[in-house]
Amino acid sequence: MTELAYALDTFYFLVCGALVMWMAAGFSMLEAGLVRSKNTAEILTKNISLFAIACTMYLLVGYYLMYSSGAGGVIPSLGFLLGGENTVEAVTAGGDGAPYYSARADFFFQVVFVATAMSIVSGAVAERMKLWAFLVFSVIMTGFIYPVSGYWTWGGGWLAEVGFSDYAGSGIVHMAGAAAALAGVLVLGPRKGKYGKNGAVYAIPGANMPLATLGTFVLWLGWFGFNGGSELKVSDVSSANNMAQVLVNTNAAAAGGVIAALILAKLWFRKADLTMALNGAIAGLVSITADPLSPSALGATLIGGFGGLLVVFSIVTLDKLKLDDPVGAISAHGVVGIWGVLAVPLSNSSANFGAQLIGIFGIFTWVFVASLIVWLIIKAAMGVRVSEEEEYEGVDLAECGLEAYPEFNVSKK
Repeated sequence: MTELAYALDTFYFLVCGALVMWMAAGFSMLEAGLVRSKNTAEILTKNISLFAIACTMYLLVGYYLMYSSGAGGVIPSLGFLLGGENTVEAVTAGGDGAPYYSARADFFFQVVFVATAMSIVSGAVAERMKLWAFLVFSVIMTGFIYPVSGYWTWGGGWLAEVGFSDYAGSGIVHMAGAAAALAGVLVLGPRKGKYGKNGAVYAIPGANMPLATLGTFVLWLGWFGFNGGSELKVSDVSSANNMAQVLVNTNAAAAGGVIAALILAKLWFRKADLTMALNGAIAGLVSITADPLSPSALGATLIGGFGGLLVVFSIVTLDKLKLDDPVGAISAHGVVGIWGVLAVPLSNSSANFGAQLIGIFGIFTWVFVASLIVWLIIKAAMGVRVSEEEEYEGVDLAECGLEAYPEFNVSKK
């Protein structure tokens, strides 16, 4: 392995990590656009804060939990600060022990994945959760809950041993984030006025559709780093070709998700529902993330298209069950994340449905149960929901003391 290849792979990893970091902006804009204006500043505060917390907790303990434990295990080893701050580290590949890329580049790429999982929770609990309750949960989720199931899979634990396959994280990242979000929604309850008697569901429109659309395009762009970086190297012909295929398939799946969701919305609701089209794009991206390499470009389009159909059905179904998710995160990342994991054996002969089902059950059960316990402890200790008056006036003023759009209000003078 030449020094040039090492440098190239390290640089490629860092650039892909930076693209994934940009997804934090995408989540912020998407969520800010899909909530009411009176809750926008709090959503933005949550997103920048959770990113900072995720980076810090993963640095302190999460990365060590995920990647420093024995093969095939269930309980990871506990350690701190990357496991070796005073050494020059490199990830090695193959039996020759040759350097692959900088371990610090590996950390940088992995830490932004953790923040992505936590961002999924933010949108699902929007408009009625206490800011500091959310931030306390962020500490536990990013420092401990996510790294444990991450160790089981990418860290070489028991799910890796049974053959579970998830290239870039449809289940490991997206379904895990949705499982934590579902637990939070169950503890929190729906927004006031969302559901009426006899199964009535009342729409609560978001304040800024241009912002939500911009956020979706930012996520679409960031996903090229999310999936492309998961090839792990680019310095040889095979890896370079693989990365090109991954990016083509990622783009194709997102396009398929938009088209399918838009057509279904038109047939079902008689309108071209923009929010469904946006969730269709996210669903297409989540669908292909478990294996963006094996399918053909047309196959990726169909996988993403099915995800786009699935997210529309899921959003409507969750509303009927009175599970209030303002941005559709549980559907787009959770339900579709399960589909993405199950779709892997359709084009990848080395994967099998049995191992995929075991992985889905293991990750979802761990994250959901652990998250539910943490949410309930937080509820008992400090409460998780703002008061009815604060919810009515908007959590911007109650939690942040400012408004994102102050010119919308008439002066009281």
